[in-house]
Amino acid sequence: MKHACIAVCLPCYNEAQTISKTIADFRAALPDADIYVFNNASTDDSAEKAKAAGAIVIPVHRKGKGNVVRAIFREIDADVYVMADADDTYPANEVNSLIQPILEGNADMVTGDRLSTSYYEENKRPGHNFGNALVCWLVSFLWGSKVKDVMTGYRAFSRCFVKNCPIFSEGFEIETEITLHAFDKRLRVLEVPISYRDRPAGSVSKLRTVHDGWRVLITIFNTFRLYRPFQFFGCIGLALILLGVLLSTPVFIEYFKSGTVPRFPTLIFSTFLFLAGLVSWASALILDAMKKQADREYEVSLVNYYERNHLSRGKNNSL
Repeated sequence: MKHACIAVCLPCYNEAQTISKTIADFRAALPDADIYVFNNASTDDSAEKAKAAGAIVIPVHRKGKGNVVRAIFREIDADVYVMADADDTYPANEVNSLIQPILEGNADMVTGDRLSTSYYEENKRPGHNFGNALVCWLVSFLWGSKVKDVMTGYRAFSRCFVKNCPIFSEGFEIETEITLHAFDKRLRVLEVPISYRDRPAGSVSKLRTVHDGWRVLITIFNTFRLYRPFQFFGCIGLALILLGVLLSTPVFIEYFKSGTVPRFPTLIFSTFLFLAGLVSWASALILDAMKKQADREYEVSLVNYYERNHLSRGKNNSL
């Protein structure tokens, strides 16, 4: 079998303190890999230090981690992709546990689970700890997937995953987006426990707890609305119908007793709610049919991708 091409991709924004060590650690763990640093408009000398450490530096001028991941997925051609932060918080010596399932063809995405190991002890920001737990619970509840760490930045991807994953997020909500994409498209996702260490003294996190946490929650909401339209609009429709029936019941009881309708505003409002519920249900059915058609087209595109990959790279070289 041909030696797999592995790309280590490091999003970087003002990480001059840690970038050299991060590159050196991944070089020691994967000596044959190509190491790319995606410099996201850093104002310090991160790019210069990355070049000096032997990495390939690619500038990304639009700020935001989502924009960096979009550039990684578009510009890098490899068999296995490793993505990690450039802040020296993820252990490079554990990278083989992430890439091995990809190399063996047993996973499309492997995520490094921090929360089951040392994250809560190492991370000194309680807001981050609460946010991670909340996001994991929401994703597990809405998608029925027992995911342990949604927002980890340490991941490995297959070529198929990278070249067939649309990216819309611009900021730190990108990890949530690609995780939900994998669940929705029934791609093979594995989690492996990895150790986590806090940033070294003097290194500052760019994650804003409230602002970025809110964007993650909005991403979950919008993704559920788009990926599960029947459940989303169906539940809204059912709630509106039940509320309309509940409000109109006393009006109809009074009408059957006395033959009069003394509360016309209530009757009008309950009728509006009932009709709005029916419209929501109709929307749920239509959007669900459209979603299923989009899923069929995605499955066909995957089949075509594998066929092209087989023809261009050879069956034994395809991952």
